[in-house]
Amino acid sequence: MMIKKVLITGANKGIGLETARQLLQQGYYVYLGSRSIERGNIAVEKLKEEGFTNVEFIQLDVNDIASVAAARMELGKRTDVLDVLINNAGINGGMPQNALNANIEQLQNVLNTNLYGVVRVTQAFVDLLRKSAQPRIVNVSSSGCSLTLHSDPTWKYYDHKSAVYAPSKATMNMYTIALAYELKDENFKVNAVCPGFVATDFNGHLGTGTVQEAGTRIAKYATIGEEGPTGKFISEEYNPETGECPW
Repeated sequence: MMIKKVLITGANKGIGLETARQLLQQGYYVYLGSRSIERGNIAVEKLKEEGFTNVEFIQLDVNDIASVAAARMELGKRTDVLDVLINNAGINGGMPQNALNANIEQLQNVLNTNLYGVVRVTQAFVDLLRKSAQPRIVNVSSSGCSLTLHSDPTWKYYDHKSAVYAPSKATMNMYTIALAYELKDENFKVNAVCPGFVATDFNGHLGTGTVQEAGTRIAKYATIGEEGPTGKFISEEYNPETGECPW
């Protein structure tokens, strides 16, 4: 049986690292993407100390097209197929994020990572994914970018508006819809998945969930079978029954 292979961006810590750990536990071979060589290697060594051997570091800065191209070339030397791509790298852009105070540079920086980074990486590695019998793409999103929920005064996070981060993820969600549609006849499953409101460095550890819960949610949609959804916005924290989150 062929070992399935996954590339995870921004995987040197937090949710990305935990997702790598959980997929290793399921027998996947993990290519751990990280912008920082030092942090990436430390993360790989940590996983190896835990007993995992099927993990390698790939230097990958999603903000830099040259870095993405170099990562694609390097990965192509190590494997001729990729089964899963998890676009996990992201930034929040700093606070506050009021609509009248957010500046264009702040928006550009966040979009460069959260949207353009996803596009760069997906387009660079889709040829390897197409060689998989069951290719999967997970774009890590957030229920906090739901236009429907943010328009509902009864939603518990209604007052937590973000004029930078949320628009970047909402735009990424639309890209996910378009991507899933374009790949619908090629056995791909492409979904935007919210890991939940998780306590990590990303939000100053203000979240209420754990990285273990988040990793489980992402890994689930990275490994779904033929019966699984595609082109969906998933938040099992918001909707534990069906998993679907309103756009």
